[in-house]
Amino acid sequence: QVQLVESGGGLVQAGGSLRLSCAASESIGSINNMGWYRQAPGKQRELVAVATRGGRTNSADSVKGRFTISRDNAKRTVYLQMNSLKPEDTAVYYCNADAYYSGRYNDYWGRGTRVTVSS
Repeated sequence: QVQLVESGGGLVQAGGSLRLSCAASESIGSINNMGWYRQAPGKQRELVAVATRGGRTNSADSVKGRFTISRDNAKRTVYLQMNSLKPEDTAVYYCNADAYYSGRYNDYWGRGTRVTVSS
């Protein structure tokens, strides 16, 4: 069963915007951190941005000032607003969440949503 479902990826022109969404199933329990990673062709997966349940956020230097992460805890959803997109942002973006359920810690990953930025 898929616990994290991403949406919002697509093809955009450089300078354009996309908004990614990731909805978490209630079945995974209480979510601690929730965020986004990406993996570009031929490169390792890297952290893009993360948000805690309490509202703290952090993002990679490469996206600061352009991407904004936010959460709606009631909807168990995390968003990534991506503005001023560059070709180097092209990657598969993965939602990630860590959660506690029945006294155990678990790490969850979405299947990914593809973002392609053309020149």
